[in-house]
Amino acid sequence: MKIKSAEFVMSNSDVEKCPKSRLPEYAFIGRSNVGKSSLINMLTDRKSLAKTSGRPGKTQLINHFLINKNWHLVDLPGYGYARVSKSSKKTFQKFITQYFALREQLVTAFVLVDIRHEPQTIDLEFMQWLGENGIPFSIIFTKADKLKPMAIKRHVEDYKNILLETWENVPNYFITSSSNGVGQEDVLGYIEGLNKNMNLEFH
Repeated sequence: MKIKSAEFVMSNSDVEKCPKSRLPEYAFIGRSNVGKSSLINMLTDRKSLAKTSGRPGKTQLINHFLINKNWHLVDLPGYGYARVSKSSKKTFQKFITQYFALREQLVTAFVLVDIRHEPQTIDLEFMQWLGENGIPFSIIFTKADKLKPMAIKRHVEDYKNILLETWENVPNYFITSSSNGVGQEDVLGYIEGLNKNMNLEFH
């Protein structure tokens, strides 16, 4: 898929105020500091579509971007950032859960995981929550440029082994790097395939 246009639509903390269009949505979510903004910019070939920040936990709203005028990329608040106050954290969790409960336009979520670290409980719990609520998702491993190929393979295997303790099958996953574009074609091709399955006409 070639990204011909990518434009910011709106930010808000109220799911009811999200765009009323019936366009398919793909939601990106992960722990704050997982490299979500950089990944979104890499996928869309835009340097600053999503704001990158040295301070994790900056995305505190639901951000909608219109891609190729026929689908929405949704940047959701990060979860599990310690420096955000507990009251704020509860609010984030509340509208994250509301978003997943109420957005019928959502096709699938992408849960971002930093490949450099061993499996984190908070990521595994969030995936479990998505599974229990019947929300389809794929895993996107980020920052693959920071590890050698064998280490990448080992870390992915660690995730697979833990997931298979509670899941019948390992969820779909992608390995990406925002700094060198690894995974861009795979993720966009996957979205394009899902859009085509919904009989969307591509322009």
